[in-house]
Amino acid sequence: MSDDGHEQNGHEKAPSRRRRRFEGISSRTYEHPADRSALVALRKLSGFDTVFKALSGLLPERSLRLLFLSDSVRVSDAQFTHLDVMLRDACHILDLEKVPPMYVNQDPQPNAMCIGLNDPIIVVTTGLVELLDEEEMRAVIGHEVGHALSGHAVYRTILLFLTNLAVRVAWIPLGNLAIMAIVTALREWFRKSELSADRAGLLVGQDLRASMRGLMKIAGGNHLHEMNVDAFLAQAEEYESAGDLRDSVLKILNVLPRTHPFTAVRAAELKKWAESRDYQRIMDGHYPRRDADKDTSVSDSFRQSAASYAGDVKNSKDPLMKLVSDIAGGAGDLGGRVRRGFGGFGSGTSADAGTERPPREGSSDDEDTGGRG
Repeated sequence: MSDDGHEQNGHEKAPSRRRRRFEGISSRTYEHPADRSALVALRKLSGFDTVFKALSGLLPERSLRLLFLSDSVRVSDAQFTHLDVMLRDACHILDLEKVPPMYVNQDPQPNAMCIGLNDPIIVVTTGLVELLDEEEMRAVIGHEVGHALSGHAVYRTILLFLTNLAVRVAWIPLGNLAIMAIVTALREWFRKSELSADRAGLLVGQDLRASMRGLMKIAGGNHLHEMNVDAFLAQAEEYESAGDLRDSVLKILNVLPRTHPFTAVRAAELKKWAESRDYQRIMDGHYPRRDADKDTSVSDSFRQSAASYAGDVKNSKDPLMKLVSDIAGGAGDLGGRVRRGFGGFGSGTSADAGTERPPREGSSDDEDTGGRG
């Protein structure tokens, strides 16, 4: 690993300040376990990428490239030079030899994306450029370069294609259901890939507070003097733990159609990773190398993914996840727990409603229940 400021690996510009460089780093280093297991499995399928890339004729990729070339501004040493420096910095730090083309697109909505089947391209909107300061923007560009290094662009482009296809065949009941099942699964992977790319952005920027500020601004706009990172992270804590089972179900329904995790949740996840031993080991130079990717075990990756999900369930403060964890641990009184979780199935209903009890001696059933409505 090198952190000097000299030209390396064919890049014209090295990082503008001393940051650690991760020579030969594998994307497995920062990928979320659920993201990594899917990618390892896909990469092991012989000819999978070839088949996907063969679909490029069916996809609007060429059209998108021409669109951005003709109706956006391409970042270079002559246009948006500060973004060009950040892009080359990010590729240098993550040791990505081929610098992807990057475009600035006129759009007030803050956004960035990395798409493409054969050669990824990065697009950032003017809304994002105007919203973020230099260090925050550096983390975002690192995020997109992380997508490129992981090969996310190929599969994300397929997701866009399938989503559009689902809309077109919505009138075919079974066909639409089959495609939407695939889209739902891909969206779950997509959300995990965003957590992976957030980690890549931190490895590039190497400034956790800047990463936090960037996510906070995306959620609340350019009013940094009115916002506080710690209070923003407290929102994520409240979101996870507050409410009952009804809120847990609503959380699931809210997130299903989304391609990105909620912003406060992303900030909390990134902070947790930044405080982990894994992150410290990476910063100390101990990380998987790209030349060992071919030897990665699919079964090991799936086990790590399963362990990650199991750990999330076990440690979660969400009411539904706590119930699942308790059931897995052999906790009894499932019916009572579910009733209490849903607030007794209605206001004014006791937690033990529906449980048969013998009447007290010398009293009628009416007298026993009288006074409780």
